[in-house]
Amino acid sequence: MNKINEFENKIVLGDAIEILDKIDPGTIDIVLTDPPYFLDKMDDNWDHKVVSNTKNHYAIKSLPAGMKFDPEQGRRFYKWYFNVSKKINRVLKPGGFFFSFSSPRLYHRMASAIDDADFLIRDCFIWLYTQNQVKAMSLNHFIDKLSISKEDKAKLKQKLSGWKTPQIKSCFEPIVMAQKKYDGTFLHNVITHGVGLVNTNVRIGKNMFPSNVMAIEHFEELIDKYFLIDKPSKKEKGESNNHKTVKPLKICEYLLMLSGFSEDTIVLDPFIGSGTTAIAAKKLGFKYIGIDINKEYVEMAQKRLRAIKLNSLPFFGNQSSDLPLLGTLRMQP
Repeated sequence: MNKINEFENKIVLGDAIEILDKIDPGTIDIVLTDPPYFLDKMDDNWDHKVVSNTKNHYAIKSLPAGMKFDPEQGRRFYKWYFNVSKKINRVLKPGGFFFSFSSPRLYHRMASAIDDADFLIRDCFIWLYTQNQVKAMSLNHFIDKLSISKEDKAKLKQKLSGWKTPQIKSCFEPIVMAQKKYDGTFLHNVITHGVGLVNTNVRIGKNMFPSNVMAIEHFEELIDKYFLIDKPSKKEKGESNNHKTVKPLKICEYLLMLSGFSEDTIVLDPFIGSGTTAIAAKKLGFKYIGIDINKEYVEMAQKRLRAIKLNSLPFFGNQSSDLPLLGTLRMQP
């Protein structure tokens, strides 16, 4: 019996680095994940309770101490994610897809790590939004500590009024779209391995051709027409969901709809968090495997999954226009 059967449709508690080695090679169709970016701490030895504790915040209450800029942060992240990406490459089928959420500042490190792990970088999806916290800081509290007169402090504050640390408000999140090298031609690969193409029957916004730009809030008519996807509801997240970076279910469904070929598709998320990737896979009729090192998140994901009911018609079956799937995101008749 293949080891893959031990993990199918389960959320596994453990270290992804170790669990990935236990999955049979060439058995996964799609990897969709939102890994730790080393933003909460400067290494991979994080503890979500420590990071989430408000006592771990400094001048800006909602900014974790680990957000202090460190040039070595990206280098350490690259080294760690290169190792992760090699393991993901091993378990993916030829032509299998690897979608990985990133932060704008570390995207180049993530994409390079995935590229160097022998993947083909196919594209970069952009998730647009306007609601995000400004992280730039005034220097007034540092000025107050200077050994100068009150008058000079006041003059310096006035001169630097509006000038803050170089952190622009972030209004997008990039998602790497990578693909394991395919077997022969695309046609041979999809016939042999059941993966490797994108489904352009999927529609986004007002029945538009699938795009690498996505928005989950209304901007204006043109943006909405081409890129709009419904935002996640409180019910979708779950009342007890305290995960800090819950990804929109609609975006995960969109990516899986584009790349999943049949009901035999297996979706893996090695950093499952509160379970959104697995929920998206289950709703679409796919199989899933989730891994997380945090017991609380695993229990949260399992609870959310138990509440999910399958769609009456998985999207790869009857592609009727009344298919109850994604609201503004749907299959073309």
